Amino acid sequence: MPETPTNSPARRRRHATPTRIERVGRQAMPKPRVIFAVLLLAGLVSVLLLDGYLRSEVGGDQRIRSDASNSEVPDSMVDGGPILSFAGGRARTRSVADKTIVLTFDDGPDPEYTEKVLRILDDQDVPGTFFLIGSLVSRYPGVVRDMVDQGNEVGIHTFTHVDLSYQSASRVKREIAQTQLALAGAAGITTTLFRAPYSSTNDAIDNESWPVYQRLGALGYTSVFIDADSEDWQEPGVSKIIKWATPKNGDGAVVLFHDAGGDRTETLEALPRYIEKMKAKGYTFTTVSGAQQAGEQAGPGGAPGGGPPAETSGTDTRTGTGVEQMAHRKATGATLWEGRALIAAVAVAEWCVPGLATGLAVVGVAVLARFGLMLVLARRHHRQRNRRRFTWGPPVYEPVSVIVPAYNEKECIANTLNSLAASTHPIEIVVVDDGSTDGTAEIAESLGLPNVRVVRQENAGKSAALNNGVRQAAYDIVVMMDGDTVFEPDTVRELVQPFGDERVGAVAGNAKVGNRDTLIGAWQHIEYVMGFNLDRRMYDVLGCMPTIPGAIGAFRRRAVLDVGGMSEDTLAEDTDITIALHRAGWRVVYAEHARAWTEAPATVGQLWRQRYRWSYGTMQALWKHRGSVLDKGPSGRFGRIGMPLVVLFQIVTPVFAPLIDVFTVYAMIFVDLKASLLAWLAVLLVQLLCAAYAFRLDQEKYRYLLMMPLQQIAYRQLMYLVLIHSGVTALTGGRLRWQKLKRTGEVGAPRPGAGAA
Repeated sequence: MPETPTNSPARRRRHATPTRIERVGRQAMPKPRVIFAVLLLAGLVSVLLLDGYLRSEVGGDQRIRSDASNSEVPDSMVDGGPILSFAGGRARTRSVADKTIVLTFDDGPDPEYTEKVLRILDDQDVPGTFFLIGSLVSRYPGVVRDMVDQGNEVGIHTFTHVDLSYQSASRVKREIAQTQLALAGAAGITTTLFRAPYSSTNDAIDNESWPVYQRLGALGYTSVFIDADSEDWQEPGVSKIIKWATPKNGDGAVVLFHDAGGDRTETLEALPRYIEKMKAKGYTFTTVSGAQQAGEQAGPGGAPGGGPPAETSGTDTRTGTGVEQMAHRKATGATLWEGRALIAAVAVAEWCVPGLATGLAVVGVAVLARFGLMLVLARRHHRQRNRRRFTWGPPVYEPVSVIVPAYNEKECIANTLNSLAASTHPIEIVVVDDGSTDGTAEIAESLGLPNVRVVRQENAGKSAALNNGVRQAAYDIVVMMDGDTVFEPDTVRELVQPFGDERVGAVAGNAKVGNRDTLIGAWQHIEYVMGFNLDRRMYDVLGCMPTIPGAIGAFRRRAVLDVGGMSEDTLAEDTDITIALHRAGWRVVYAEHARAWTEAPATVGQLWRQRYRWSYGTMQALWKHRGSVLDKGPSGRFGRIGMPLVVLFQIVTPVFAPLIDVFTVYAMIFVDLKASLLAWLAVLLVQLLCAAYAFRLDQEKYRYLLMMPLQQIAYRQLMYLVLIHSGVTALTGGRLRWQKLKRTGEVGAPRPGAGAA
């Protein structure tokens, strides 16, 4: 049999040509796809920040000033009418004409109560002036459009309902500007009316808030206070709401109701009765603009603050017969488009956040279910396989072939072969040198170890090297390992015992991280023990093992040849061959006591490249074997059980896993810091318990679990980016080549019984 397999020139060029990652070294990650993945995460964070800002008044402190002095406020302002303007740079107040009511509503819009208030006003044929919170406008733009189309008037009640007397000038300006943008996007208008949160009558103007009103007045805003307060927010009862909202002695009044901010059932009941009562007393209803216009028509005597109230016709502003909405301005240009962009962004947030929350709930249930399933089945697996009388069948004593594919492994090959030479099971060692240029083959030959053959071939890739080794193997059972892996003396013996059962076609070993003394190494050690080996116990019991690890696996030679050998169709040749064996009817099992020590990536860049190849290769293998879901009989077990579990736990769940951390931060900032932190810690505790049990089964030292909180956060984000990166590569038809990671050879041959070292 020839030592150099026949390969097409195209294949040789593909494997021999250095990849872009190999050429640029540490600057390896394909930038556009990485940027796309990062942008997705940034977009998610932006959506959550926007939603949180709208929902919880972030940054808005809840302080309400109640004891400030008004010694610096002109008496004419404190004792004047409820409509404050600064026309011509001079502060002026205006009262409402006798027998006239300006109905005003605060704290909306609300999709339930505001719509009902609008129907009442329409039925009663009276207008209202609504002072709106910008964050709610952006969330319910349709309500605002209905409000304006009906002929009502709108004003600004800030964007987040904060007491402006505590805020800086820039914050005040931002609160107003954001609300104007929301109005522009919702109804195509801006407004000159303003009412400060927590204000009431004019005596609410104090030394702290007076500069705010002055600044807003200089910008052209009219500030609106009240004459009568229904205090409906206290829910005092319908009769009291009507009583408190009724002005005395036929005076005109700006009257305050609320259309949002709580249960407004009493308001809805009281409002039509109040309107009918006031009409019966001869009152008419207008808007703030209507009251202003009537005052101007009454002449100077009715205009100045503190002067006699101006008379008004009380014309319904919705009819347009005598009174116009002077406060409204048509939004144009940048304001209009920025407003529409704001409304669109909020709509996205309103759609995304509930969807993401639902996704998080599904992921949370899936993760917890996985942990529960792993714990139950891992315990069952351990108890079954460690019973004193447990046996796979007749003991396996015959020699086996160990295939070591090697490409530029000069740092590791000696340790690998020396560990195999100490094997307590009879073996032959076939080193397949895949066109190494660093003298790997020469090092292997120079060791002078017995039963070692070195087979040289042109560089063709790992799959081709393994296939060549299978063809060269002298025995029916072949063990496959990586060129940077070392075995314990009993590893091969433990690994091949399951072949005493003739139904077993392949066996997965227990891969261990040898370089675990660094932070990244410790993280991967936790992942290997918990995420890989605990998983393998579960899949073994379910009879649908998805992957024989490349670092340590054993196969029946005829089974490998029957399914066509190691495929070059995917980068995850180990997953590919495992699924193929399932579909061919072979049983695949896990041998927990067959330990191999491998050198894990030492840097984040190397870790990224390895996981990128793994995840992309897994996607390729799953897609290649998608038809397995339709397989019938015992050979269809992987398609019925394994395929859904792998897709859910290795692709879908890791993509959504960052939601756990992102939503935790979101909830800590915008919802409840203590409850959110406790929930996150509870999930971490479940993971710690699961990991601790996995460490117990593998007889590992628990001190590494101290690294787990940070490992969970870092790995979730890393796997999210890797999976998005891999998904984009797959969707765009990209081809990812084999990537050789840099090795140091620091993982030496273990001492006998060093499994928990």
